[in-house]
Order: sequence, then structure tokens, then C-alpha cells
Amino acid sequence: MSGRRSRDRSVVEGGSLSSLVGEAAKKRVKREVRADFSAPVREQALREKVAAAWACKKALDHGSCCLVLSSPEAIVLDPVPFHHCIIPNFIQNEGFLEGLQKELLSLDFHKKCNDLYKFKQSDDLKKRREPHIAALRKVLFEEFRSWLSDVVQVELEPTIDLSCAKYEYTDTLLCHDDELEGRRIAFILYLVPPWDKRDGGTLDLFSTDADNFQPLQIVKSLVPSWNSLAFFEVSPVSFHQVAEVVSKGKCRLSVSGWFHGPSVARPARHVEPLLPRSPHIPFDHEILYEWINPVYLDMDSQAQIQEEFEDRSESLLKDFLKREKFQLICEALKKEGLRWSSRGPPNKRHYERAEEESLPAILKDCMELFRSEAFFLLLSNFTGLKLHFLAPGEEEDEKEGEGGTAGGGDSSICTQGESSREETTPSLLPEEHGRSSDSEVSQESGSSIPLCSGELRHWKKGCYTLVHDAQTTEFALDLLLFSGCEDWDVECGGFTSYIAKGEDEELLTVNPEMNCLALVYRDRETLKFVKYINHRSLKETAAGPEETGFWDFCFVYYE
Repeated sequence: MSGRRSRDRSVVEGGSLSSLVGEAAKKRVKREVRADFSAPVREQALREKVAAAWACKKALDHGSCCLVLSSPEAIVLDPVPFHHCIIPNFIQNEGFLEGLQKELLSLDFHKKCNDLYKFKQSDDLKKRREPHIAALRKVLFEEFRSWLSDVVQVELEPTIDLSCAKYEYTDTLLCHDDELEGRRIAFILYLVPPWDKRDGGTLDLFSTDADNFQPLQIVKSLVPSWNSLAFFEVSPVSFHQVAEVVSKGKCRLSVSGWFHGPSVARPARHVEPLLPRSPHIPFDHEILYEWINPVYLDMDSQAQIQEEFEDRSESLLKDFLKREKFQLICEALKKEGLRWSSRGPPNKRHYERAEEESLPAILKDCMELFRSEAFFLLLSNFTGLKLHFLAPGEEEDEKEGEGGTAGGGDSSICTQGESSREETTPSLLPEEHGRSSDSEVSQESGSSIPLCSGELRHWKKGCYTLVHDAQTTEFALDLLLFSGCEDWDVECGGFTSYIAKGEDEELLTVNPEMNCLALVYRDRETLKFVKYINHRSLKETAAGPEETGFWDFCFVYYE
């Protein structure tokens, strides 16, 4: 009844119902928003010129190594290091851009954070009804798509991939190639305040090696600017990144997505060789007493560590090395003369690895500790893994029952005080076993030889490792020992994260901590990465930001 009364009153007060409907339609027409992209770019002559340059892989304007996207040119095309193009003034109507920016900033943004990136992203924009967003979608995936199809000579599909991203202080997107089934052209429209290369957030383009299609180094950086659209061909060599935003007061707002088309043949993914693995080197238990905190050589401590490790598959052993030894390590790491080499490629990792021949004696000795036969056996006692022929296997563990010790029998490493050490601690290299090498024992039993690989790494701003397609997944014990990370803030990055394959949720995080030994056992479904170390890691001084960082001894053991 109320509905009828309302209609009746409308007719009486405002005239006929048809006239009201007509007024509403007029208002809708008035509110309709339209966007047009660059008129010069739409001209037939320029379109043909761009298409010819694209087909011949020639530049229309080479630009500089750091190209600011506010060029007076109508369009800039460059095939190096891969096909990319910039349209400096993409949308003609400045008022439209302001409305678009307002609508975008009113969206809900979700924090995106994993090994590859950290930024905020909106939901998919393909169904948003805001007038300016809808108008941008129309111009991109109708008029501009038609223009782009003519230029790149690919029949692009009307598929819509479109979202908005906000990059703020310390946000970044690391090196990747954008390759996914059907993606042919990637694009980014920037809606940023006045921007400078010193603010970070550049679109960095990488060169690649000709044989394996792996990224090498940044050869061009595109500085974003208001109303500039960049697009590039998605290919096996289209490696790029969004550099970390280091300005605390600016937001790098952009709309981005992909145009899809027929899939093209791709070369097989490059599989890089594994780090060299080796069996233990012959050092007996004396090396443990020289280096390791005595509390960890106590039988009861080892039994407790093993019980906790078998329950959680990880253990953190604080103050692991003797303090005087650890102090010598810290001092040696800060001295000049150590040679470091950068380890890549950047789509997989970026950090510095020590060249072992350049290490001073104390650091070489520490590397030998982690490779020693005695340490392999100690790890067996800590974890229950069979990393030495003296360590009991599963069948021996069952026979021991509840009365066995951690590691069992001659594999125990124990202390009863320095005065009685020789009487209470069995040798780790007993002649009475009649053994000449682990190799012979393994051949007789049919078991594999325990192996390890290891390196000394330096971490500082810009360093990271990524989860990648070719990462090997196998059963392994990871070891990390940290130095130089006093009061390290995890907001700086640099922590080691373990995740389940195919998922982003973290299973475990290992934060850098001075003289702390981290042991983590992972299976074939577990991956790991070291989070990108960001601008927060820099120490503010009177002379300006000072680079800080830390070191770790990283070893992996295989049964």
C-alpha cells in the first residue's frame, strides 16, 4: 500500500511517471564518463611508424639509461633489452585522471607479501562500476587493444586482467619475467606525484644471457610519471622489477595488467647446477671441544635437543660457539682483504658469497668445523638423522627402547668435566671398528654417503633469495649460524622463511641472531627463501645513511 501511495503522490506532484523516467535517463547520460587515449598516437601515420619499428626491432627514440616518462615525444619505442614502449601523456583529459585517482584510492587494498614482492593491491577491476574505472577499462580493452593489435601484429583477446597497486616505503617487486600462459603484452599506467629516481620505484629492465635466457643486470630504469603508460612484450627475456620505494612520503599508484593472445613456444626452463656436495673431512672429537659451547656436548643436553627436534623438525641453539672463538670470527669478518662474489641470477637470488681461498685462518677453521666428521656425528645426535655410520638407524632406535641414549652407544658425545674428558668420551674415529672410510661402510650396507654443501654469505640492503621453478626439493637438514646481526630488526627483512610448496603461508621463520645455530629439517614439499633486505637496514649517521648487514655460515646436510 505504501508503494502505491508513493507513486500516486509522484504523479500528482511531479507530473507523469514517463517524464520522471526521462529525467533520470538524462541524468545518467550526464554522469557518463568517457576517456580517450593520446590523439597523436592514434594518428594513422604514427601507428604505422610504430608498427614498422616494432617489427624491425628498431628504436623510435633510444632515450637515456634512466628514462623519465615525461618525455615530450608522443611515444617512445626501444627494443633493448626487450621490446618496450612508453606513451608519456596517455589519457587526454586531465580532469578524468583526477577522478580516476580518487576512485582508485577509495578501493580496498590488500597487503601482498611473499618472497617476490611486498606492496598493496586492489581486487580485480574488471567488474568495478565506478564511472572513471569503467571508462578506463573501456578505453584500454577496446580502443587501445585494437591499436596495440595493429602495432604488435598479434590478435589480442578481449580478456581483462586489470588491478591497482600501491607501492609505499620499502615496497618492491623483484626480478621476474611475467610469463604465464596467454600473456602477450604487459602494461602499467602511472598516477604518481612528481617522482625522481632517488625515490626508488623505477621499472628496471634486465639484460639476459643468450644461451640460457637468464637475467644478468639492470641496463635501463624507467622513472614513473603522472599519466604515463609503459607496455612491453612478455617473453622468455622480459625480466624486470619494481625497485624498492625509498621515499617515506610518496605513493607509487598504478593500474596494470596484461593483454592476452595466442600462446607462443617457450624454451625449456634453465636448470642450474647444484652447489658442490662433499662427504665429511677427517677431524675427531677434539675439534668440538675447541669450538663448541660445552653445554651442547653434554649427553643429557643432546638427548633433550633430539627429543625437541624430532617433535618440531627445528631447533635454535643459542651461544653455540665458545665466546672467544665467536669473537674472533666477528672480528675477522669485518677485516679488509676478504673477497666476495655476487651470486645470482637475480630471478633466483642476490647475495655475496665468500671466496674461500681468501678467508683468514679462523674463518677457514670454522668452515672445516661444519664439514668435519665429528660435527656430522654431533648433528646426528642433535637430530636423530643418520649423518654418520655410528649414528643408529631406525631399526637400532627401536631395539634400544626407552633405555637408549641420544645417538646411542659409541655415537654419544658427552662431557663430565674437563679433567675426566678422555676417560668418559669415546673417540669418534675408533680404530677397533676396522673402518677406513664412510665410503666402504656405505657400500657394504647399501646406504648412501652423508654429504654436505656450504658457503659463507654476506647479507646487506638489496640481498634476497627467491622460491623458483627449478628449486630442488629433497630431504635435507639446513644449518645457519649468524654473525654481525646485533639488534637486527625483522622489519628490515633478511629472515629465512619456510613455506609449503604451492602456498604462501609460512611454516617457520628463522630470524638472524648472534651466535645462534639454527637447524631445520625440510622434506620434498618444503621450500625456503631469504626475505629481501630493505632500506630500513641502513643506519642513519651524520654523514648520511650507512650500509649495515650481517653474515651467516650456511650448510645443508644430506643423509
